[in-house]
Amino acid sequence: MNRLILTFALILSSAVAHADRIKDMASVAGVRSNQLIGYGLVVGLNGTGDGINKTKFTEQSLRAMLSHYGVQIPPNVNPSSKNIAAVIVHADLPAFAKPGQSIDVTVSSLGDAKSLRGGSLLMTPLKGVDGEIYALAQGNLIVGGFGAETQDGSSITVNIPSAGRIPGGGMVEREVATPFQDTQNIFLNLHQADFTSAKRVTDAINDLLGSGTANALDAVTVAVGAPLDPSQRVDFVSFLENIEVKPAQPVAKVIVNSRTGTVVIGSNVQVSPAAVSHGNLTVAIRANNGVSQPNALAEGDTTPVSNADIAINQEKNRMFILGNEGAALNDIVTAVNRVGAAPGDLVAILEALKQAGALRAELVVI
Repeated sequence: MNRLILTFALILSSAVAHADRIKDMASVAGVRSNQLIGYGLVVGLNGTGDGINKTKFTEQSLRAMLSHYGVQIPPNVNPSSKNIAAVIVHADLPAFAKPGQSIDVTVSSLGDAKSLRGGSLLMTPLKGVDGEIYALAQGNLIVGGFGAETQDGSSITVNIPSAGRIPGGGMVEREVATPFQDTQNIFLNLHQADFTSAKRVTDAINDLLGSGTANALDAVTVAVGAPLDPSQRVDFVSFLENIEVKPAQPVAKVIVNSRTGTVVIGSNVQVSPAAVSHGNLTVAIRANNGVSQPNALAEGDTTPVSNADIAINQEKNRMFILGNEGAALNDIVTAVNRVGAAPGDLVAILEALKQAGALRAELVVI
């Protein structure tokens, strides 16, 4: 086995430089985290908890918890405590997490609690999508935000005081089964679907380990034959992750964020020759109010008169040529800066170029 690892190391030293590792391009199928969620109570708050008179489920939870310890609250008694809050607890269970290991949990207020600062989460079962309990959460909260309020209703809030975290507050109780050791092949799933990248990953593995070791199933998945011995399989996956592959060039795209006006142009975007003219039309309206005053002998009333001065200003931008045959990113940026287009104007120019067929790229609006 040591000789095999040494051989792998020598092969890796001669791999292609200036490339990406498979570890950065793909993930092993089945090796992933799982989401957990639970419902619990936070106690010990300084009067910033739920208003039990309004939040009935907090009252029900409090009664159920106390009855579990033999304390019965009479039905006609309202436990109007503001030191308790109903919360939702969620966490990510990492792959291969074993019973007894700790995980971080996030606690968020479910009712009308103003702040969870200073509170402690009582033991809360965390369940998976199958309804089984995989972890238990409990501990003191760390809350980054805070708030203050005066008697006249004035208040100030910094960040979000109604949510917090408990580092290491979850204890794993059950392990999630993974298919890592049960299948004959190991499946590598690319983070971005691309046939060329899948082929290059397959070729890189076959060049190092022999023809037929890896097979590309589609644009995402590459199946790799792996040893059945668990100890050898771990070493084998470690070797696969460090193989360097030159990824394929991405698809030519222009990404436009319609909310912020951000525009990102990919390096493979090209523009065919096109003539562009873009100008702004500015309309300014200024109110000029006056008063209609009748003369002394006339029988009339003084009335206000509303007048408006309207001015229209249109920029005289000349038409310019954008790009030559196969113009690249630098040419596009230079031409747009020449005309002085703002981000909003740039979006309009790109959309018009796409409609005209001059923009040879996918225009994505998010």
